[in-house]
Amino acid sequence: VQLEESGGGTVHAGGSLRLSCTASGFILTDYPIAWFRDVPGKERESVSCISRTDDTKFYSNSVKGRFTISRDKSKNTVFLQMDSLKPEDAAVYYCATDLVGQSNCGEYTDGVGFDPNYWGQGTQVTVSS
Repeated sequence: VQLEESGGGTVHAGGSLRLSCTASGFILTDYPIAWFRDVPGKERESVSCISRTDDTKFYSNSVKGRFTISRDKSKNTVFLQMDSLKPEDAAVYYCATDLVGQSNCGEYTDGVGFDPNYWGQGTQVTVSS
């Protein structure tokens, strides 16, 4: 069972990146998938989430209108399209899910994420000004 992120890199402010979260060993559509990001010295942020069963999409206020989450069932992959990137978007981005319980998007107090129990290894996003 594995979650693997890819697609990180370095872009100029205003640029775009598409992150991928590919699952192996389980069917990704059966589970909620959230994207989180970590910046040293700051609290982990729930960025976006796509719910189990009906693919409802959630976004933090900081990325709403710029990021788009989607799911490709044929590739067992969730994508995070990031447009109009800002220097403050620079972070390590992780995808995560709940493989054990019945968590779903929106359960965090931020109204976006949930408490995952399975994480990918992360992918670095750097945005230069």
